[in-house]
Amino acid sequence: MADTPAFKSDFMRVLEERGFIHQATNAEGLDERAAKETLTGYIGFDATASSLHAGSLVQIMMLYWLQQTGHRAIALMGGGTTKIGDPSGKDTQRQLLTNEEIDANIASIKTVFEKFLTFGEGDKGAVMANNADWLDGLEYVPFLREYGVHFTINRMLTFDSVKLRLDRESPLTFLEFNYMLMQAYDFHELYNRYGCSLQMGGSDQWGNIVNGVELCRRKDSAEVFGLTTPLLTTSSGKKMGKTEAGAVWLNADLFSPYDYWQYWRNTEDADVSRMLALFTTLPMDEVNRLAALGGSEINDAKKILATEATAMLHGRGEAESAAATAAKTFEQGGIGGDLPSVELAKADLGETPLIDQFLAAGLCSSKGEARRHIKAGALKVNDKAVTAERNVDANDVIDGIVKLSIGKKKHAIIRIR
Repeated sequence: MADTPAFKSDFMRVLEERGFIHQATNAEGLDERAAKETLTGYIGFDATASSLHAGSLVQIMMLYWLQQTGHRAIALMGGGTTKIGDPSGKDTQRQLLTNEEIDANIASIKTVFEKFLTFGEGDKGAVMANNADWLDGLEYVPFLREYGVHFTINRMLTFDSVKLRLDRESPLTFLEFNYMLMQAYDFHELYNRYGCSLQMGGSDQWGNIVNGVELCRRKDSAEVFGLTTPLLTTSSGKKMGKTEAGAVWLNADLFSPYDYWQYWRNTEDADVSRMLALFTTLPMDEVNRLAALGGSEINDAKKILATEATAMLHGRGEAESAAATAAKTFEQGGIGGDLPSVELAKADLGETPLIDQFLAAGLCSSKGEARRHIKAGALKVNDKAVTAERNVDANDVIDGIVKLSIGKKKHAIIRIR
């Protein structure tokens, strides 16, 4: 997007400066439309679990900024498409859920969207739609006669969601192959129901989005737009929204506000600027100031990132409580002072086995016990599971402290002197 002229609309300007834009079917046309009228845009989310995870946050934040810049956001729940399964990025067909399970998941997921979007009437009130409302009633043969003629197998085989699956020689069912037709039909249906003219999504959805844009052009004689975000991974190549222990769920009953705060606090140094821009609403001047901090001061930026990101999802009170709990646990003079502790010379970082520190702190009675905890994922450093035996190193040190844990209740600290 570097060669794109300066955008006129607040919507496109915000997305560009904060790093959301990867591809667009017609960025200039979309910008002109957004500058002169109220847009309606949507992103689809399948309901495969009772919660979305942090990997969906980029899309949720796009809907947030769409509404904040004066437009209408639609969170489309895939009550219908969840029954099929999106093959994008998958090696196997997903487990098929019952209607009751899908409905329960949608109800649970909606509680997260209510933290980011303002639902209501009017041309700017956000909408939560469910594609089961139109997909469940389709008759197969009439649907194929009416819409199947607009899709060629030749073209569908070129899209990454299909091509990569076939290249890996992973089975792709005909059920899943229909997914891109269903997603394109969603755009057509939302255009007719809500005047929706924009579909957004991750870069892996590009082919599906383009199909929808073309279907609206052919069936509705309408120019609509597609916009995707970059694939988001950490600087070390890890997938966004994952930890050693599993997914970073957005619902508090699956992933506590404190754990969520810690997830963002543990952001890699090289990612702080990007995460502040994408996942907080701090002004970009402040984002750039924090990103410029060097040395140990980068930890201050990480704490701000953690608190702001947690406040968006769980509320300011929960965010500040999590920050306070972390400060008491990690910093001298609080709860940390009451925890069992051992001391380690700075010069010994990188040379001292981690297991020895767990033994010295009294968290484990033997190296064999410590190794069993590692295998079970229960031995943690700074609340992150340790996956293999290693030494204590400088990257473990936060504010002069290394927190050691066995499970959720046994804690100790290493003080670096």
